[in-house]
Amino acid sequence: MPGTTSGQTPSRLFSGTLAEARRIADILRGETIGGALLLVAAVAALVWANSPWSEGYEALRSVEIGPASLHLDLDLATWAADGLLAIFFFVAGLELKREFVAGDLRDVRRAAVPVAAAAGGVVVPAAVYLAIAGGDAAQGWAIPTATDIAFALAVLAVAGRFLPSAPRTFLLTLAVVDDLIAIVIIAAFYTTSLSVPLLLCAAVPLAVFAVLVQRRVRAWWLLLPLAFATWTLVHASGVHATVAGVLLALTVPVLPWTRTGKPDPGLAEHFEHRFRPLSASVAVPVFAFLSAGVAVGGLGGLAGTLTDPVAMGIVAGLLIGKPVGVLAATWLVARFTRATLNEGLSWADVAGLAVLAGIGFTVSLLIGELAFAGDSAAQDGVKVAVLAGSLASAAVAAVILRLRAGVHRRVTRRDGSGPDRAIR
Repeated sequence: MPGTTSGQTPSRLFSGTLAEARRIADILRGETIGGALLLVAAVAALVWANSPWSEGYEALRSVEIGPASLHLDLDLATWAADGLLAIFFFVAGLELKREFVAGDLRDVRRAAVPVAAAAGGVVVPAAVYLAIAGGDAAQGWAIPTATDIAFALAVLAVAGRFLPSAPRTFLLTLAVVDDLIAIVIIAAFYTTSLSVPLLLCAAVPLAVFAVLVQRRVRAWWLLLPLAFATWTLVHASGVHATVAGVLLALTVPVLPWTRTGKPDPGLAEHFEHRFRPLSASVAVPVFAFLSAGVAVGGLGGLAGTLTDPVAMGIVAGLLIGKPVGVLAATWLVARFTRATLNEGLSWADVAGLAVLAGIGFTVSLLIGELAFAGDSAAQDGVKVAVLAGSLASAAVAAVILRLRAGVHRRVTRRDGSGPDRAIR
């Protein structure tokens, strides 16, 4: 770990560390609740889609709303994927910028291990998928590369109750970088047609939004219309509309600002506090509800779906590729560079977190819809595979983390020290 920066007193460093711990605690609490709501929404969708009233579920997904004059007369399922998930990616963008400017990712040596873990957790699952599915289904290579932060943190909160802070921080950093990679993948590989003039037009409201937030303007009646205009133009340009959420977030300043003698908290922190509950409690669960419902067709239909090469590639990518990629990349960086695991993080903990990273739900479902657009049968197979792979990863990770939590609890009691509650 790097030494004390010149000019920083121990008390200031301690204060900054405590503030960072509290911020991570808030994120964990919000995402844990969001993960529980996401799971409830997904189960509700599955039950409805496999009930005698399944036609009502499909009818609900197909309801079209929105102004036709702006080409926004979209069905509810599309609004959830393109609109509500833009809120999710806006919050993810805020978190990314905070981490790079004032969080763990600002320190290269401190960030190297989880960043490498995230990269390995993208490359290896994609390779596993291509090795199994390949051929005509190669466009789905990115489906098993995403980690669902809300779902994963919810499992960690339940199974790893007595874990110290280091594993939680590692998972959060890994998931944040994973979000960044997912954003790049969606923008680069799943843009089917691109209108450069419309994309340039989107830069106008985006630039005005950037100027206002840089001047610390918080008036919603100014910012929301500009954000909506940016989203609309990005959507019309052919780039997936969720990218607009990230672009808007990256314009928001992070560091505190002193103008009239009074320190003003960073605007990114303000927006994150406002929008994270909306993202975790509304946007993601509603998307899950409108996307996860798929008719399984009983045990026979489930078995048939999971033996399809695409489904097998997704399940193997999540359950095998993710942990292998995360563990291998972490070991290589720790072995051949000066970067090391954080204090309080053992290799057994990393193994549990690597399996937990195989929970790919929200973004995996989104990429599946984009990869197999127009092929409803393939999309249904993707949904079943993502659910199966994510649930299997969650179950295996829960066992490992429960065992590790027991070890940490016994060590804490033997040492006579209190539990680490920094980011519980």
